Amino acid sequence: MNKDEIKRGFRALGLKKGDIVLLHSSLASMGNVEGGAETVIDAFLETLGKTGTLVVPVFGKLGVLTEAVKGRPDAVVSDCPKGTVAAIGADAQKICVDHWKADTAHGENTPYLKIAQLGGYVCLLGVDQDRNTTMHSVEALLRLPYLSPTSGEVRTPQGIVQKTWQYYPGPHRDFIGLDKLLRASGKMKTGKIGRAATRLIKAQDLIEILSEAGRRDPAFCLCDNPECADCVAQRAAIFRDSMSKEDFKLAASAALSGRYVPEIIENLQRAGIGYVELDFLQGKPAHLMLAEKLQLAVKELAGSNIAVSGLRLPGVPADIKKTLQLAKDCGINRLILPLGADAAALTGQAEAEKIALSFCNCGVTGSYAAIIMKSLAERGIRAGLTFSPAEFARCGEKPFLGTYNSGKLRKYMDQLDIEDGNFAGMPTALAKGNAEIKELVSILRCAGFSGFMTLSATNRHRGNVTAIATEFQQLLNEI
Repeated sequence: MNKDEIKRGFRALGLKKGDIVLLHSSLASMGNVEGGAETVIDAFLETLGKTGTLVVPVFGKLGVLTEAVKGRPDAVVSDCPKGTVAAIGADAQKICVDHWKADTAHGENTPYLKIAQLGGYVCLLGVDQDRNTTMHSVEALLRLPYLSPTSGEVRTPQGIVQKTWQYYPGPHRDFIGLDKLLRASGKMKTGKIGRAATRLIKAQDLIEILSEAGRRDPAFCLCDNPECADCVAQRAAIFRDSMSKEDFKLAASAALSGRYVPEIIENLQRAGIGYVELDFLQGKPAHLMLAEKLQLAVKELAGSNIAVSGLRLPGVPADIKKTLQLAKDCGINRLILPLGADAAALTGQAEAEKIALSFCNCGVTGSYAAIIMKSLAERGIRAGLTFSPAEFARCGEKPFLGTYNSGKLRKYMDQLDIEDGNFAGMPTALAKGNAEIKELVSILRCAGFSGFMTLSATNRHRGNVTAIATEFQQLLNEI
């Protein structure tokens, strides 16, 4: 190809004099070009004219075209070591000036947003959307929760300055998958220059289209490959952020999360959950473990920023003092026990050890639970209720319309087990059984419930903790 042929290709895409273009490119993809990179740059500059501006990213090694632009004597290079660009043309100085002063490397007051505000274009010449840096501008503008700060030194007229930029992009993205959104909008022009597939879109249009997609789904540019550790971790960050905005605290059963502590930690981190209910470890009730082993488990969990929401027992032990001492030695301040007539005596012993008790309705009706909990309250005994809607349904009750409303159990609740099941006791998907879990979650959210909502062990026959957490998130989104 020669320069005139390349210019005709640019004009066919709609470029004209006075335009501003942020170029991402691969010279090799164009095929044989007479004069190489310099010819392509000259073709661009002649197409844009003296009133236009060509901009290229120059952070890292991004190809011979970018290096050739940066190396020209009339090039202006932005003064930020993160997301650096080089520009030639009428608006080069305006675009590049004070890049380092911006709060982010790609968002407001950076060259990328200035190009959009000036009506400029993004051009992909022989590369796909994975090379499109303006995608990071969208992420920064949305302040997506998986982004993190980055720091570096900047040379300024006043000397070297240490600077931190917020909302900096991390590892893998599925920007390629967003190409279909831009094509469907009708605002991105496509063509070929030589062998190179070429895309051209107004930067502002790109930002608006993808910002709308990001507002609908903050994971819009992450891949859904379960083996992609980068995107799994970033999805977990999004989930943690959404849970941090809730009044309740989200926990998950250890039995749902894995068999061994390292597996539990990995799965909880993949799911974005920061609390675990210790019910079973290594295939047996956690309270039957040796104290030193349970202490080590709690320490490992804490070292991975996972707190214990409680130690849950499948039955009331003959010697509750031994279990209370175990919890105390392990730094666990809450036990969950089946509710029964001995609730008052158990609570008295627990209070002496400064351990909180929460009683779960295992095989008891709502009226029975209400009688016991009311009796405790009248005697000034403080105890919580872990409300298991699937257990109430198994007793033939309607957990929300009947048990919750008529029994006035809300005042005692410090935990809602997130589970569903039918009257026959078979676990079901959330909101697909008789436990009225959707209604319970909704009313508790409205009341600013500050206790635990726990993905219970009854879910483990339906999927892993990540799958159940996703199902719970979908339930929240529907409310």
